Order: sequence, then C-alpha cells, then structure tokens
Amino acid sequence: MRVGISLTTALRAPDARTGGRWLVERAAAAREAGLDSLFVGDHHSTAPMRYYQNVPVLARLLAEWGERPAGALFLLPLWHPVLLAEQIGTLASLHAGPFVMQCAIGPDDAQFPALGVDARQRPSRFEQSLDAMRRLWAGETVSAEGRWRFREARIAPVPPDGVEVWIGAVASAAIDRAARLGDGWLASPGLTPAQAAAQSAEYLERRRMHGGREDGAVAIRRDVYVGESDAEAAETARPVLEAGYRGIDPTALAIGGPETVAANCRALGEAGYTDVIVRNLTPAQDAALASIRRLAEVRALLA
Repeated sequence: MRVGISLTTALRAPDARTGGRWLVERAAAAREAGLDSLFVGDHHSTAPMRYYQNVPVLARLLAEWGERPAGALFLLPLWHPVLLAEQIGTLASLHAGPFVMQCAIGPDDAQFPALGVDARQRPSRFEQSLDAMRRLWAGETVSAEGRWRFREARIAPVPPDGVEVWIGAVASAAIDRAARLGDGWLASPGLTPAQAAAQSAEYLERRRMHGGREDGAVAIRRDVYVGESDAEAAETARPVLEAGYRGIDPTALAIGGPETVAANCRALGEAGYTDVIVRNLTPAQDAALASIRRLAEVRALLA
C-alpha cells in the first residue's frame, strides 16, 4: 500500500502570498514524511474562492519534492491538448522522477461555460485529447478534425520517461473508460467503504476484460486528519464535520490517530487499492502540517 498526497490548493489563507507559502510548506512536510507521491488538482473560474492553478504550483512544488512520483489532475475537456501536452512535457522534464497525469471529464458545472466548452461534449473531448497527447508525447506530428481542430502539431520537450495516466471515474461507463484507456484508475474521495470495495471490484473486472495493465495503480483519494490520538483527532475534526464537510459521508473520511488511519488504509488495500492519495481535511495550516507529518507513522504501520 502506497500513501501519497493531493495538496488542497483552495486555501483559506489570510492573503494570496501566505497561501502560496502554505503550499510550499505542505509539500516539504510531505517529502519529510516519506510520502510516495505528490499531486495537485484542477478547477477554473473559482472566484471568490482563491484557487492556485496546478501547472505553476506544481512547477514550484517539484523543487521541494525530490524524485518520487508527482503529477497533477487535469479536466481534459477544458484544456487544448497541444497546450497541455507541452505543459506536461515541460513539467516532466523539470521533475527528476516519474510523472503521473491524473485526469477526468469533470462535472457539468460553471467551469465549462466560463471556458467556452460545451459540457455535453466532455466524453468525446476527453478521449480525443488523451489520444492526441499520447501521440505528441511519443514525438509524432499530430493533426485533428474532431472536437479539437488543429494541424501538424509537434512538441518539445517530450516527457523523458513517458507519462503514466490515471483516469478518475465514478459512474460505470466512466470506470469502463478508465479500464480501457488508462494506466490506472482514481476513485472518488466520497465513496463509503462498501462503495469503494464494489467499485474497485468493478474496475478490476473491466481491466481484465480490456486486457489492461495488471500492475497499474488502483488509487483512491481519502480526506484525512491524522491526530495525536483518536480523541484529539475527533476534537480537531469536529467543527469541520459539523459544517458538513464537502457533503461527504463521514464514513468515507479517515480521522484518528496513526493506528486508526493505518487500519483505514489497510482495509482499502484489502479491497484492491494500491494507493491512497490523502487530502488534508482541516484548513488550519498548523493542523494540516501536523497531520502530514504523522503520515510517516501511518506508513511505518502499514509497512
């Protein structure tokens, strides 16, 4: 079982520069805790919520990270495939280790009209983008006449060691797409333990049916607070839960001391998951850093 982190880039910091510093501090804490992977997410047109954009943020955080796998989530229908292939080629060249692109079609929300994209075209744009980017990363000259229209595109630098693609999916059709097209799958953070087990079984069956990679990641995001003890964790998380945290079922969260959180991860491993990608449940910087540092204990218990 590998434990990585997806840094929350929507921060309740007092000002923009403080939020940027918090992200750097959290990445450094994740490195010191020995976490297995580092990611950031993808949202657009978020004001008044302050959201730090994934490409520039990740470029800065790689300086804190080292050689372990790193990457970002991209909502592919919102990105021109040539531009994104170039951005990832550059990021992968800056990074000393494996680069992972997490990707999804995205929800039908205000991001799509804000960027001038028809949300009804999400599946077809996703598949065309992924195909075009893989060909560009392979050094091909690529033209397209589908949802995206462009001619004779080439990029450099290409990713030195390729790009691993994890596809986020919840609905059955999307899970099938992930099994058919991806190197790995990323499950939703809102899945209860029973739902997580059912979806991993569905994905693994679809992967076998499509002849997918047997060694590919089966990953799930989990919103986590690792406390000094179960009692301290419950008290710290209480106001967050009382506010209805992200609308997520509390049983889908991992809150407790290191032993409790390790047991939660171990159960996910038994359900077929290879990677747990944690997100900080608490917005306060001191609590977030303490939780990240205690993930080192969680990893030791899992080992």
